[in-house]
Amino acid sequence: MPKLKTHSGAKKRFSMTKNGKVKRAHAYKSHLLNGHGKTTKRKRGLRKGAYADKTNVAAIKKLIPYK
Repeated sequence: MPKLKTHSGAKKRFSMTKNGKVKRAHAYKSHLLNGHGKTTKRKRGLRKGAYADKTNVAAIKKLIPYK
């Protein structure tokens, strides 16, 4: 069986935990971060990591087979 290629975009965005969960970062944290954009409370929440939804986990694991 040949080696599988890791999806370059996915390896930068997702990481695996020891228990097999897929960690991800929150979206919407790239711009409009001051003034009329987002509140401090909302930005603070976006800093924290999150887990990928169970409906997407199988697809993500195929993209990062050796992680």
